Amino acid sequence: MTIKNKKTYRRFRIRQRIRKNVIGTPEKPRLSVFRSNKQIYAQIIDDVNGKTLVSASSKEKGIEEKNVNKIEKAKLVGAIIAEKSKEQGIETVVFDRSGYLYHGRVKSLAEAAREGGLKL
Repeated sequence: MTIKNKKTYRRFRIRQRIRKNVIGTPEKPRLSVFRSNKQIYAQIIDDVNGKTLVSASSKEKGIEEKNVNKIEKAKLVGAIIAEKSKEQGIETVVFDRSGYLYHGRVKSLAEAAREGGLKL
């Protein structure tokens, strides 16, 4: 990987260290978070079979129309991912913060998913 930006390279290395240990199985899939400058995305992934089981983002209809800040949007995404995973029968997941600090939007998404009934 060529180094274009020190921040993204740092996050990439942290992400690789996390992914060495965090593996999603069919019994306990991985909740992966991606945040861009304006949006936040969450996926529940089964790494053994290589399939995305559930996904949610701040671009969905119920969230996009609301005039709230980014942390509030992350809370809404966490609640939606918890609700969708319950419908699929998923109760426990392993949390993958993808190299981001557990702070701000990532933290609010994880806490909202916990409040929605997911065990992280």
